[in-house]
Amino acid sequence: MDASRIDERVRTIVIFDIDGVIRDVGGSYRRALADTVEHFTEGAYRPSQWDIDALKAEGIWNNDWEASQELVYRYFEAQGRSRSVSERESRDVAAQNAITLHYEALVAFFQSRYRGSDPTNWTGYICQEPLLLQATYLDQLTEAGIQWGFFSGATTGSARYILEKRLGLRSPVLVAMEDAPGKPDPTGLLQTIRLLNGADTAPVLYVGDTVADMHTIANARQVQPDRCWIAVGVLPPHVQETPEHRQPYAHTLEQAGAEIVLGNVQELSVEAIGKLVRGEGEGKVLSFEF
Repeated sequence: MDASRIDERVRTIVIFDIDGVIRDVGGSYRRALADTVEHFTEGAYRPSQWDIDALKAEGIWNNDWEASQELVYRYFEAQGRSRSVSERESRDVAAQNAITLHYEALVAFFQSRYRGSDPTNWTGYICQEPLLLQATYLDQLTEAGIQWGFFSGATTGSARYILEKRLGLRSPVLVAMEDAPGKPDPTGLLQTIRLLNGADTAPVLYVGDTVADMHTIANARQVQPDRCWIAVGVLPPHVQETPEHRQPYAHTLEQAGAEIVLGNVQELSVEAIGKLVRGEGEGKVLSFEF
């Protein structure tokens, strides 16, 4: 398709989540999460991928540090213990059975697994993350006149490591954990659009792999109801191994608001973007290419 024709017909902005969309975090972030929960439950509980999926399906646990903490809390609550809401309460005799977690210590342990013990030269799980997208795909969007950027709950360091060091992008537009409230708050998504100098009337697609990502689009629609907002779901690699996991996960994203659910982000071609923006086709479209 001629790029000039695409530019005329597809005036849009595509914003990408990173984890589960740009990189496979099944053996990195999720592994660090499981390690952290196992460590802080003293080896009694290690959550499976499906336990993590069930938590994230609630739509509010986009931050993996907070997700780790929540799974630790829930494990101990199932053992009849309660959450300690303050240091004073934790010293009270009546609250001696309460759970006392130090969030900073939990984050430090998580990071020691994900980044590694050396804060300068990372040697942790992040070094082993498979890429799910090639830079040439983004070049195709640029050639078609489609603007793109990234809004992620990952830390800035982690996000730039994958985008700049691994993908070779030069100063991509990025809003990360330190820059905006966590999803499904749409503030970071709107901030990304402003950094791109996107037109107020340009349709926006947000591409993510979780319920929180889909809800972010729904919340953005409440803030700017006159703009065309499109939620695009992508199946993370770990759910694609069997139909028993793939289909329910796709249905969950669809129920959360996804207009289309893809097996890989690069299936969101220039042509596919054009069709979504023009509203061609009826109902939800599911595409699984392996």
